[in-house]
Amino acid sequence: MNEVHRVCVRYHAAIELIGARWTGAILRALFTGHHRYAQIKSSVPGLSDTMLAERLRTLEAEEIVERRVIASTPVQVEYHLTEKGLDLEVVLDAVKAWSHKWIPLPGDEEPVGAAQGAGEAGGD
Repeated sequence: MNEVHRVCVRYHAAIELIGARWTGAILRALFTGHHRYAQIKSSVPGLSDTMLAERLRTLEAEEIVERRVIASTPVQVEYHLTEKGLDLEVVLDAVKAWSHKWIPLPGDEEPVGAAQGAGEAGGD
């Protein structure tokens, strides 16, 4: 008989954190060099100001993102990944590769990977 194993508490917390709506897209934007609030917002279609601010606060509280205030006129704020955040790159790259293989693009009938090979088509 198969034994039922409980889900690891750490694993569950990690999945809930990075799997929260918009979080993965925000992290992806930060990995591609978008550090200012407006840059992050414009790189994630459909993301509201309220949701971006909430997610950035959560990521900052979890020490995944660091908020940096740049003394200039006007004052500028940038968001940078911490070492903890940078360690997520391999995780997000794996999710991206999986999505390219198994998630069809809007209007496609089959996953991209089934027709072209993982990672050949689609955006980040």
